[in-house]
Amino acid sequence: MLLALTCVLFQAVPADRAAPATPSRAGAPLDAPALEIVETAPLETTLDHPDLRDADVVWKELFDGAQRSIELAQFYVCDKPPSKLTPVLAALEAAAARGVEIRFLADAKFWEKYPETLTALDAREHVDVRKLDFGDVAGGVLHAKYFVIDRERVYLGSQNFDWRSLEHIQELGVSIASRDIAGVFGAVFDSDWRAAGRQLGLTVLEPEPRIAKETLAAFPLELTTRGGSVRVSPLVSPKDHTLAPELFDLPKIVELIDRAERTVRIELLTYKPAVRGGPNWDALDGALRRAAERGVDVQLLVADWSKRKGTIEALQSLEPLERLAVKLVTIPQASTGYVPFARVIHAKYCVVDGARAWLGTSNWERDYFYESRNVGVLVEGAPFATQLERCFADVWTSPYAAAVDPQATYEVPRFGE
Repeated sequence: MLLALTCVLFQAVPADRAAPATPSRAGAPLDAPALEIVETAPLETTLDHPDLRDADVVWKELFDGAQRSIELAQFYVCDKPPSKLTPVLAALEAAAARGVEIRFLADAKFWEKYPETLTALDAREHVDVRKLDFGDVAGGVLHAKYFVIDRERVYLGSQNFDWRSLEHIQELGVSIASRDIAGVFGAVFDSDWRAAGRQLGLTVLEPEPRIAKETLAAFPLELTTRGGSVRVSPLVSPKDHTLAPELFDLPKIVELIDRAERTVRIELLTYKPAVRGGPNWDALDGALRRAAERGVDVQLLVADWSKRKGTIEALQSLEPLERLAVKLVTIPQASTGYVPFARVIHAKYCVVDGARAWLGTSNWERDYFYESRNVGVLVEGAPFATQLERCFADVWTSPYAAAVDPQATYEVPRFGE
C-alpha cells in the first residue's frame, strides 16, 4: 500500500508511567497459543472481534518480553502521535534501553518518505537501522511486514508499521511461537540485512545464511492454536530469493486452491492478473477459474481502491462466472475526518474448505511473488481456518461489501492526499 504522508517523530512514554510487563514466554503470555490470529478493525466499524487481540497490544507485549534480540523487516514506519503506534515505539525504545539488540530493516524507497522515526531509532544505543533497496536485489520492494523476537517468536501480517494500520485499516496477522519458524524468518532477515550492508558499502564477511535440510524437513510443524492443533509451514517470496525452493509461496497457494473441494474464500487489498507491458499473469486467476469450473464456490473480497482502470476489469470478468462471486469493500470515513491512505481492507489470506489456509503479506499481483520480499504461512487444520472464515464472513455480509457490477463504470474513490 503506497503512502505519501509526512510522519511525526514518536513521543516516548516515560518508563515510570509504562504499564508493567505481562509474565511472558519469548514476549507472549504464558497461556498464549503457539499460533494466534491478531487483528486490527477500523475504528467506528462493526468488524472488531473482541476475542481476537489487537495488533498494537500484541506488538507491545512482544517487545516488552524480548530478552536478547528484536529483528524487524518493515515496508516503512509512520507515526502521528499520540496514536496506538506511539506506545509500541516506546516499548521498542525501552527494549533497547535494557540492552536488547535491535536490528531494523526498512525499504529504501519509503525511507526517503518517512525518515524521522527510523533516524531517531538508529541514533540509540543497541539499535542498528538499515535501508534495503530491494529493487537492486530483485526489482521490487521490501513489502514484508514481520519481526522476530529472540529467534523464538515471529509476528507477520498485513499491518504496516503505521499508526493507520492500527486504527483505520482492517488487517490480520499471526503471532507464532516456534524456534524453527523463527529460524527460517531469521535467516531471511539475515540475508536481506547482508544485502543492505553491501548496498551501504560495508564489508560483509558472514556467509550467506542457509536453512538446514533437517529444519525444512520438519515442516509442517504441529502447533497449538485456539481450539486445537494445526500444521504450519513458513513461506517466502520472491521466487529467486527464498533461501530454499521449498519455501516459495506461490506454488503452495496455487496447490491450496487446486485441492479445494467445496469453498475458496479470499480477502486482499488488490487482485490483478494484468502485467504492464506483457500478457496477463494467470497463475492465481487460472486457479480460481479452475476451482469454479469444477463446482467449488469461490468468493473474493477486495478493497474499493480496485475500482481503478487496469484493476477493475479483471474483477468484472470474474463476477459473471458461475460459482464465482466478487465484492468490493468500502469502509466509511471516520467521524474525525478524512484519513489519507486508510479506511480500507488490507488483510491478505485465503481459506479453503474450512480446513486449510494461507495468510501473508502479498497482494495477488505478479510482482509480489517474483520481485518483492514477502512472507506468509500455510496452515492446515480447521481450528485456524474456521477463525479466518468467521473474519471473512463478517466482512462479506457486512454493509460495507457490495457485489462487483460487470457492466458498471466505476468512479475511483479518494484515498490519497
